[in-house]
Amino acid sequence: MTLPVKLAVFDLDGTLIDSLPDLADCGRVFLAEAGLGTVSDAQVRAMIGDGVRVLVRRLLTHAGQNPDDATLDTATARYMALYTPRASRLSRPFPGIIEVLETFRHSGIAMAVCTNKPALPAQDILRACHIEKYFSAICGGDTFPVRKPDPNHVLGTIAEAKGQPDTSVMIGDSINDVTAARKAGIPSVFVTWGYGNADAASGADRIISDPHELIALAG
Repeated sequence: MTLPVKLAVFDLDGTLIDSLPDLADCGRVFLAEAGLGTVSDAQVRAMIGDGVRVLVRRLLTHAGQNPDDATLDTATARYMALYTPRASRLSRPFPGIIEVLETFRHSGIAMAVCTNKPALPAQDILRACHIEKYFSAICGGDTFPVRKPDPNHVLGTIAEAKGQPDTSVMIGDSINDVTAARKAGIPSVFVTWGYGNADAASGADRIISDPHELIALAG
């Protein structure tokens, strides 16, 4: 990756933040409340990355349900009501992430978040983890009419951060991040410590297994 990086666009869940404990805990509360059994952390891990509505559908499918759109709408609203006050109880930045953010800031690299999670809980988590201050834009799955893997979610985030695509990079842990970056015409870095399927890495411009490897982008 040879371009001068001036803006680093980060995914949230599985990239910056280990949010699995809160997502799984809420999933268990959600299913138990409806009398639909339980779910493990490992099972929820495989459900993350496509936004809350898809997560809720996967939780219900796991429980043997086949919800129609109206039922899914109601269930998604209920999950969010349960999750929002729980979103930052157990979630933490991955080890090494704060050092990366500090290095980027001191190197003059702007930063933004582009996540399929709704913007409000994304902002709450970043604030609770004391890293909201690093980002010039935080764009969720409800910020624009589209979301990843649609490239306009990434391009919209770049615009919100007052960056330019030709000097930006997308950093994430899922096929949605890699696909959105490729369609947007920007390079992508796939991180292996997250929740995504490693097969997604095949389309990335760079694959890294430790957050400290990101520091190389600072030159």
